[in-house]
Amino acid sequence: MEVIIDRFEGDYAVVEIEKGKLVNMPRILVPNAKEGDVVKIIIDKDLTKKRKEHVKDLVNDLFID
Repeated sequence: MEVIIDRFEGDYAVVEIEKGKLVNMPRILVPNAKEGDVVKIIIDKDLTKKRKEHVKDLVNDLFID
């Protein structure tokens, strides 16, 4: 998904999503962005899988003696 930064209001970036709809996004997520910048939001399936495996390993380590 791509969003366009419309403006900043306090701690939020007001971004335009599909069909001109505006929503607030925490400004901390786009610290170096400026009005008019296009921000891509992706879901990294590989990294998600690795994190889930890591958490599973941590849980297993807690309960295995």
